[in-house]
Amino acid sequence: MKQLIKKLYASSVVRYVFFGGCTTLVNLISFYVLRKLRVGLNMANVISIILAILFAYVVNSRFVFQDKCQTLADHIRPFCKFISARLMTMVIEVGGVWLLVAKLGMNDMVGKFATQFIVLILNYVFSKFFVFTTGKKNSKEN
Repeated sequence: MKQLIKKLYASSVVRYVFFGGCTTLVNLISFYVLRKLRVGLNMANVISIILAILFAYVVNSRFVFQDKCQTLADHIRPFCKFISARLMTMVIEVGGVWLLVAKLGMNDMVGKFATQFIVLILNYVFSKFFVFTTGKKNSKEN
């Protein structure tokens, strides 16, 4: 069993799916709590996405893509690229939730959940090929 877990953990896709699931939980749970506190739909959505983005940067940098940043200064460029990419998918998510819930009458949690699939795929592509590249060029040369 231990070998299977190590083998699965060796794959960045498996790690991304696991930590992406955790990030999605942060997003959905914070959205649910904010809606129960009667925070407006768009405000609750934006706040929950921001919380998920911050959580996602930490776990993606450290555990998923195992970026080689060693100092705080090393994190500045990937963090800015990560935020830029996530802002693009946030627009898709906010627009998608608004469309599904406000215009098509879908339950807010179902609409929120439905948009997660598109966002999850886009976030992986952006993170793998655009954001977490520190140290990868050097390791290919060695």
